[in-house]
Amino acid sequence: MNRTITDVFFDLDHTLWDFEKNSALAFETVFKMQDLEVNVTEFLKFYVPINREYWERYRKDEITQKQLRYGRLKDAFDLINFPISDEMIEVLSAEYIHYLPKFNHLFDGTIEILDYLKTKYNLHIITNGFAEIQGNKLDNSYISHYFKTITNSEMAGVKKPNQKIFEYALNLAEAKKENSIMIGDCIEADVQGALDAGLDAVFFNENKVPVAINIKQVNHLLELKKHL
Repeated sequence: MNRTITDVFFDLDHTLWDFEKNSALAFETVFKMQDLEVNVTEFLKFYVPINREYWERYRKDEITQKQLRYGRLKDAFDLINFPISDEMIEVLSAEYIHYLPKFNHLFDGTIEILDYLKTKYNLHIITNGFAEIQGNKLDNSYISHYFKTITNSEMAGVKKPNQKIFEYALNLAEAKKENSIMIGDCIEADVQGALDAGLDAVFFNENKVPVAINIKQVNHLLELKKHL
């Protein structure tokens, strides 16, 4: 593979940038700022799967960005029976978005694998995340310099797994699909989306969920050395 691949595309959240860890720290910060006596551990037990469900609906254009940001909080507070006004939810949503990219925890092996790959390939980002904060995440975690291009769904006008976002990213990177590979944590958006668009793909399967035998996967980022 390393004789033909020239360009490596990464997802950001849940792949390089440790979303769950940074998200927990952001919620701890905003709850404290607003003097809300919320058990963060209990809140996150509900929020994490709710957030994933809302993002899946957002990918499918079933809800707007505003509905995502409000609904995921409202549903989580309802499930822990914590009374909260719509006004406070709006405040928390804005503060969470503000503080989230300020935390910079990366997955184990991120810097080492990027150092390894940068000498061999052109590196890029393709993310469905909001443009306003993805750049700050990259800057604050000191990894933006590794990437030649950064494509987000707002630039492309569509979200992964839509083939058009991969085509947009390839054009921006001046890369050919037959010489490119996508690495990400979502089978549907990152892996199948890339494969359907003609790229190769590797599933970052940190949680070791069962996948089809034909899917290339790694459980740790440093295992990418076996593929690249």
